[in-house]
Amino acid sequence: MKYGLLPGGKKIRSKLLVDIGKIFNINYKNLIKIGAAVECIHAYSLIHDDLPCMDNDVLRRGKLSTHKKYGESTAILAGNSLLTIAFEILSHKSFKEKDKIKIQLINLISECAGHAGIAGGQFLDLNFEKKKVPLKKIIDMQIKKTGKLFSFCCMAPVILSKKYNHLKKFDKIGSDIGLLFQITDDVIDYRGSTRKVGKKTKKDLKKGKATLISLLGYKNSIKYSKKLKLTIFDKIRVFGNKAEDLRDTVEYILERKK
Repeated sequence: MKYGLLPGGKKIRSKLLVDIGKIFNINYKNLIKIGAAVECIHAYSLIHDDLPCMDNDVLRRGKLSTHKKYGESTAILAGNSLLTIAFEILSHKSFKEKDKIKIQLINLISECAGHAGIAGGQFLDLNFEKKKVPLKKIIDMQIKKTGKLFSFCCMAPVILSKKYNHLKKFDKIGSDIGLLFQITDDVIDYRGSTRKVGKKTKKDLKKGKATLISLLGYKNSIKYSKKLKLTIFDKIRVFGNKAEDLRDTVEYILERKK
């Protein structure tokens, strides 16, 4: 569990929690608790995605995938345990929030991790391989697989602030940021090197993955991602300087090299 969770990774999802927490003046310690739960779920999804029955990847974050290091059965159990420990963190007495808020967060993160989110998105990703898939379906798949957990990270601080009128807006912002992250990930896979990225690259093309690059081409995917960034910036403009860290994170997501 520690091997798949702690070393490496950019922790961008947790960074988003803190960025949006600043907009709504949320207690940092509570944001970190939620961030820990999010990182557990993200690590679980990566461990399971790398399995031979899924994407069959041997490298992750610059080292052997968990199943290559410890075996498939241990990797599956580690992933399952990380998923459930996320709910333990959010329900624990050390997380100083009212039970009503905890239940809302647990319900939302469950939706984002299950068939309507990560698991459902992974199913579609595998199901779309070597098929001609329209743009709308690719975007829907990528929002489920990646965007839903980003949406949770953008919505959680709003739930803590109890300013529920902003909830729908930050749900969409999260989906857009998640989609931007996934497009950039696909671009990195397309043009990056395994040594620099820390995982196998150019595998999407070999497996016939349904991505925006496979549908629109490299240059048009770059244009799409830049347009998406401007859409996100337009949505958060109203928050002025309070959203400066959030803007920086979005810029980093677009410009990252690994």
